[in-house]
Amino acid sequence: MPVMDAQPMAGPLTSAAVFLVFTLEPGGEETARDLLRDLDGLRRAIGFRAASGGLTCVAGIGSDAWDRLYGGKRPALLHPFQELRGPAHTAPATPGDLLFHLRAERQDLCFELARQIHHRLGAHVTLADETHGFRYFDRRDLLGFVDGTENPEGEDAVAAATVGAEDPEFAGGGYAVVQKYLHDLESWNALPVEAQERAIGRTKLDDIELDDKPADAHLSLNVITDEDGEELEVVRYGMPFGGAANGAGGLYYLAYARDPRILERMLRNMFLGDGAAEHDRILDFSTAITGGLFFIPPAGLLESTDPAP
Repeated sequence: MPVMDAQPMAGPLTSAAVFLVFTLEPGGEETARDLLRDLDGLRRAIGFRAASGGLTCVAGIGSDAWDRLYGGKRPALLHPFQELRGPAHTAPATPGDLLFHLRAERQDLCFELARQIHHRLGAHVTLADETHGFRYFDRRDLLGFVDGTENPEGEDAVAAATVGAEDPEFAGGGYAVVQKYLHDLESWNALPVEAQERAIGRTKLDDIELDDKPADAHLSLNVITDEDGEELEVVRYGMPFGGAANGAGGLYYLAYARDPRILERMLRNMFLGDGAAEHDRILDFSTAITGGLFFIPPAGLLESTDPAP
């Protein structure tokens, strides 16, 4: 089977994003397939109105919904997101059949495409989560640290996100893990900067990796290597979100990988600990409230009129 074109999983971080997660109601399968077939045309129609905005959209399908929408052979590593319950913190698994990751340099483009997706799906879905992300100064999280520094670029990003010959019938696809984190900003901001830096593993002002990172620093637990010591890369698209009135805010974490086991290893390290680290120190200030795993079909499969691969 020839390699299909990948959806735009690899690309630059943008100024705005919208993350949509739906559950699919019984009988809504054909409506969902119709939207997925038309999705890129819908994106082009909206993006044409502001071509410099760079509107993109990536669609993903959860494990349970895959059999309902496509049947037949499944992507080799697609399965439900597994809850991780550590001694101090939990990564919950929450419902999700359809994922839409919208990003652009203008929030109005993301908003309009999200509105059209809602309209097309209508009563055939239930909204599980809608989060509007924004760029915060020089790509910082609300915790004040630069986010996404270690992302691969160019062809390296494509290789990190895209399934290849290991699953030839789904080559050009990928996997996405999503989590929504709420920050306890009051407690975090009460820490001295030096303590914040040791929790993250980087300096706050100039974003330089610490030479003496603690074992439970976020950076220490999120670097995964193979048996030869080579780092296994993923492509991260975390975006801050929040409201100024109530002080609530956090990070919507989305990462793409050709192998979801890399992402799952990172989460196990964070929530269950690794070596001397009982858990990721950042979890003492940031609580995961959602969790989902999705397969990102090749663009050709989404646009196909044949429901089976």
